[in-house]
Amino acid sequence: MSVMQLIGVGFGAVLTPTGIFLMLIGVAVGIVFGALPGLSATMAIALFLPVTYAMASTDAMTLLMALFIGAISGGLISAILLHIPGTPSSVATCFDGHPLVRKGQAAKALGIGVVFSFLGTIFSTVLLMFIAPQIARVAINFGNFEFFSIAMFSLTMIATLSSGNMIKGIMAGVIGFMFSTVGTDAIEATGRFTFNNTSLKGGFDMLAVMVGLFAVGEIIAAAETSHHQDGEVMTQPSMKGIKGFGFSMAEFTGQLVNAVRSALIGMGIGILPGIGGGTSNMLAYTVAKNSDKHPEEFGQGRIDGIVASETANNATIGGAMVPLLTLGIPGDTTTAMLLGALTLHGLTPGPLLFQNQAEIVYGIFAAMLLASVIMLFMEFFGLRVFVKLLSIPKYILLPCVFVLCTIGAYALKNNMSQVIACLLFGAIGFAFKKFEIPSTPFILGFILGPLAEVNYRRGMMRTNGSFLPFLQSPISLVFLMVAVVVIVLSAIKPLRDKKKAAR
Repeated sequence: MSVMQLIGVGFGAVLTPTGIFLMLIGVAVGIVFGALPGLSATMAIALFLPVTYAMASTDAMTLLMALFIGAISGGLISAILLHIPGTPSSVATCFDGHPLVRKGQAAKALGIGVVFSFLGTIFSTVLLMFIAPQIARVAINFGNFEFFSIAMFSLTMIATLSSGNMIKGIMAGVIGFMFSTVGTDAIEATGRFTFNNTSLKGGFDMLAVMVGLFAVGEIIAAAETSHHQDGEVMTQPSMKGIKGFGFSMAEFTGQLVNAVRSALIGMGIGILPGIGGGTSNMLAYTVAKNSDKHPEEFGQGRIDGIVASETANNATIGGAMVPLLTLGIPGDTTTAMLLGALTLHGLTPGPLLFQNQAEIVYGIFAAMLLASVIMLFMEFFGLRVFVKLLSIPKYILLPCVFVLCTIGAYALKNNMSQVIACLLFGAIGFAFKKFEIPSTPFILGFILGPLAEVNYRRGMMRTNGSFLPFLQSPISLVFLMVAVVVIVLSAIKPLRDKKKAAR
């Protein structure tokens, strides 16, 4: 059968009363899991995986994909309204989303996020339908050399994200990398900085770090000034006169280049195993900032930042499905859960899956497209409800958020160690705010540091201690050269600014 015929078969398998009901439930639950700090798409899929045991393969994957898409998009709600990313994929959404809320433009920020989340998923899914096997053949050639170079290139983004004080930014990135080394060494399986504490053998969970740094740190900062802000309520925008998603057609068309570029970044990062949406949203945000004529305005309420982050993190969904379905390689913990679901239902990911069970594969693609449409409508009709959250006084809202954070942290491993870690990183987040240290480089260092370290050590073991093969790989060499260029340009930028000021 041709691709178009398979797409038709896929939609036919999903567009049943059962399939539509499962998508409605999955998207709604996923949005809730994405919006609540401490919960995630991985937890949503893990909780619902036993529910799918008795289901047919297509129905089971329909439900799980709806949960996945709903949760990734739902993270923008708390990121924009509360400055707390609901998922690691929504960290960059905080940077310009919350400043817009403080300007009284919460509806516009949410509308932009919802629409471009939808477009990012649609873009990557459509590409996935037509070019998944071809992309997989390229991605399979990536090894330790290439992954190390990509990680180093991404780490150079610390310099561009530290505008104003590069020393503090680099320091934050180094601290993030230091915390990522705690736990069992991935190569030698020995404990590092665990101090014989069994709770530290698994290291710090990304969700505990993120929730502590952003959510708990924000709550501590708010509590510090509560004596003269008692009963403070954020500026609540009036919903009168707001049409559709709260932004104009001119604003939409003005973001199309940014959206396509961010979607390609998200798709590309998703295809590479082990990186994921936590990196793609920040990388897309950085590229959007560096490509803009007024980069200094980012972080003060530019819709460009929301578009870049939300388009990229949702495009990563389609990208992550490429190695999962074509090679059987999960890119992160969420796709690892989906791999388990496929195996549970007798489906073996790989090239033969597209030949022997193409109807189920294209049923998954159809479920992704339809779940995205359902997500768009659910979040559109929920805009008014979400904005109402701003009318809740801080002395009521923040304690509720704190309770949800601790519950979410405890649920990660069902012990108090992650709650303590969450509080620890909350204190670090508060200290960062007090000393005006950017937290984004910390997150980048924490995510990408281990990826660079592990692939560097494995590459050096393969080459008996020679770095030359890192430069002999064309892909690796290109990324390393671009990283050097970024570092040089970031270093000379302050000198140029001083000369301009002197003139």
